Amino acid sequence: MSTPNNRTLGIDTSLRSTGVAVVEWMAGRYAVVECGVLKNHRNLPVSECLMLLSRGLGNLIARTRPAAVAIEGVFYHENARTAVTLGQARGVAIAACAEKGIPIFEYEPRRVKQAVVGRGEAGKEQLRRMVMTLLNIEKAPPEDASDALALAVCHLHNRTGYAALMPKPI
Repeated sequence: MSTPNNRTLGIDTSLRSTGVAVVEWMAGRYAVVECGVLKNHRNLPVSECLMLLSRGLGNLIARTRPAAVAIEGVFYHENARTAVTLGQARGVAIAACAEKGIPIFEYEPRRVKQAVVGRGEAGKEQLRRMVMTLLNIEKAPPEDASDALALAVCHLHNRTGYAALMPKPI
């Protein structure tokens, strides 16, 4: 199976509910290859959640063979414990993708909203509706999956033939 160079995996990381989506640009249209949420039970220890996240991403990558990964950039969180936990999940996601040799691109939430909606101040619901419109999705995906779809679309929007304008992998 060949890997289309226009297939992107979007990841909205979380310890308990990581949104994942693989989107492809082909023949002038977007197509959702796979979309969902990698869930971990709230009673599982952090170490097991991180291991299951890594395994789930590895399986998804093997099935869908994305050419690039788009992940949400680091953001400020008032609760230090939550910030550390999110950082751990994000690190595992980055490592799982890097292990497969896939270039990883980081996008700040404002940039994702700008690329998908046209306004960096857009709300979550507006972002979700635009993702559904762009990808011709009738039933609203879960919020985490919707964010992952938006990340993938953002990356596909930001690809360019001009090397100086192309986003740099992390």
